[in-house]
Amino acid sequence: MTLQVQSAVSLKPFNTFGVDVQAKAFAEARSDDDVRQALAFSAEHGLPLLVIGGGSNLLLTADIQALVLRMASRGVRLLADDGEQVIVEAEAGELWHPFVLWSLEQGLSGLENLSLIPGTVGAAPMQNIGAYGVEIKDVFHSLTALDRQTGQLLEFSLGDCAFAYRDSVFKRETGRWVILRVRFVLSRAAHLHLEYGPVRQRLDEQGIGQPTPKDVSLAICAIRSEKLPDPAVLGNAGSFFKNPLVPAALAAELKRHYPGLIAYPQDDGQVKLAAGWLIEHAGWKGYRDAGNGAGVHRLQSLVLVNYGNATGLQLLNLAQRIQNDIAQRYNVQLEMEPNLY
Repeated sequence: MTLQVQSAVSLKPFNTFGVDVQAKAFAEARSDDDVRQALAFSAEHGLPLLVIGGGSNLLLTADIQALVLRMASRGVRLLADDGEQVIVEAEAGELWHPFVLWSLEQGLSGLENLSLIPGTVGAAPMQNIGAYGVEIKDVFHSLTALDRQTGQLLEFSLGDCAFAYRDSVFKRETGRWVILRVRFVLSRAAHLHLEYGPVRQRLDEQGIGQPTPKDVSLAICAIRSEKLPDPAVLGNAGSFFKNPLVPAALAAELKRHYPGLIAYPQDDGQVKLAAGWLIEHAGWKGYRDAGNGAGVHRLQSLVLVNYGNATGLQLLNLAQRIQNDIAQRYNVQLEMEPNLY
């Protein structure tokens, strides 16, 4: 067996919260065969298999009594190019932001709004990651996944993935699929999305009237760096809560009481509220638990942070207190984005 399996491995380097829990067994998969070997090892030793990417969407609350398999496969390739659209394939273990930068260096547009998002390519479709008006589904072509129940490789089209807001069939069927490689449809002509958030304002401030995809990427990197802490410096998993979807009647009632409420009407008649606004105006921004390292970032209330010694349970406890407070104040249920283990 070529797969190298280690026992009793700390997962602190493999989750961006920096929570120090231990995996009963740990291995890294650099090929499809490694994934199959991990499945065989898991079955032979009676261990569950937990597949992770960059660890940027995890909250680990206890030691993991499983084989933790980190996807570490690498490789990016052009599959098709008609002069206008290009199909690009990337292995699951490719780091997301370097992949975005690679696409921009090739003169390709489509991923620039998703710059500086932590994690890996293989994890991106699970959450249908999105930022500044663009989601994975907007640039997605297809992917290859291994069915853990049958061992077969299956191809998923856009429709097969059932993408929704921070959701997909892979997230809903947790534990069934291992995403091996993902393909994207990118463009040689720039079709820029500049209207969401402060992107256009930032470009205007820089005197950039006709931005390129690289200009957009740089602007978004600057905005994110100002708002979001670097996980290498301060442990976090990015936005911890989803922006809640609520009935229009509730949004209107809240707007009457809170005129500054940030709300976005949706095509289906619901309204998306800014979770960060709710949390900040409930007084949680900059909060820090006494006696441990769990807190809310001082600049971005959507981000829970680990100041260095918080356990996963302490971070979870803080998240649950915030959820309860928002429910009582606004009658709105906040949903956590990270996967809990």
